[in-house]
Amino acid sequence: MNIIDKECMPSSEQEIIEDDNFETDEVAEPSFVTEDGRELYEHFRFEADKGQQLLRVDKFLVDRMTKTSRNRIQQAADAGCIIVNGKPVKSSYKVKPLDVVSIVMDRPRYECEIIAEDIPLDIVYEDADVLVVNKPAGLVVHPGHGNYHGTLVNALAYYFRDNPDYDVSDPRLGLVHRIDKDTSGLLVVAKTPEAKTDLGLQFFNKTTRREYVALVWGDFKEDSGTIVGNIARNPRNKLQMAVFSDPEIGKHAVTHYKVIERFGYVTCVKCVLETGRTHQIRVHMLSQGHPLFNDARYGGDKILKGTTFTKYKQFIENCFQTCPRQALHARTLGFRHPRTGEQMDFECPIPPDMTELLDKWRTYRSNN
Repeated sequence: MNIIDKECMPSSEQEIIEDDNFETDEVAEPSFVTEDGRELYEHFRFEADKGQQLLRVDKFLVDRMTKTSRNRIQQAADAGCIIVNGKPVKSSYKVKPLDVVSIVMDRPRYECEIIAEDIPLDIVYEDADVLVVNKPAGLVVHPGHGNYHGTLVNALAYYFRDNPDYDVSDPRLGLVHRIDKDTSGLLVVAKTPEAKTDLGLQFFNKTTRREYVALVWGDFKEDSGTIVGNIARNPRNKLQMAVFSDPEIGKHAVTHYKVIERFGYVTCVKCVLETGRTHQIRVHMLSQGHPLFNDARYGGDKILKGTTFTKYKQFIENCFQTCPRQALHARTLGFRHPRTGEQMDFECPIPPDMTELLDKWRTYRSNN
């Protein structure tokens, strides 16, 4: 038997289902993309020997991963997280000689066990099926890449610590989508397998409503527009994404924008996502010559527009200190309730750092 471990073998039975390393804005490549567009990341891989006898895949895996349970493996299969030769299978699938069996998740793997941590959560809405949270800037969504503690997942583990129906390690539950570490705003968490499946399809079918507010460098000729451009990893910088004109490269991405307020050297815009690619607004705006204000990853933390006067430079530095992150906020989130079918729309106010930043630009514009 050949075992290919993508990172390290789990130290407890939970880790088979809770691996992840997405975020601090790190960009991870999915291992598989399903027919319905789900991006899946391989956590473990097992290759059957030439002499392998026919054996149920759940039994095949439990024999090789001694610190996990057959029930947990069956849950993973039910969630579409067991893939054989590139295709998802059920627990009853019979493993054959030379089959490649992969355990996958809809997120990259965790690098450590999830510890429940008492981190305050701004709960916007909650019922038996969903939870909507307003994430502050600076809070990493998932543990990984040096951020093993103090994440939203750690906070959810603590929040649901007394709820026997919510297991932070169950792939059928949890966050349905993500936003970057230094982006603030709304996220939805599924509390039941049915809710996660339903919400996942809504995101895939582009029926959700997601609106962001951003401050970007430069002025726009038009009051509104649409940016269409495939997004993929930047071949010159693995921590960045980039827009490609070649339709064979990257994933289709569409961002609609509308000018909210003009300040001359910078502009406040509303961005409506039709798709949800990694760093989508950040790289789409960059591709149009409008990087987000103070977005260090994409060059927005430099003075890109304006005068050479010392007073102006001091003003910009003060703005950077006021909002020490990319000026991007996920203000609106709308979806159909997975149980009732009712349309649910939520809006959270622009946070204080961005509000103060916008006020500074209003004052600057009125005085110059």
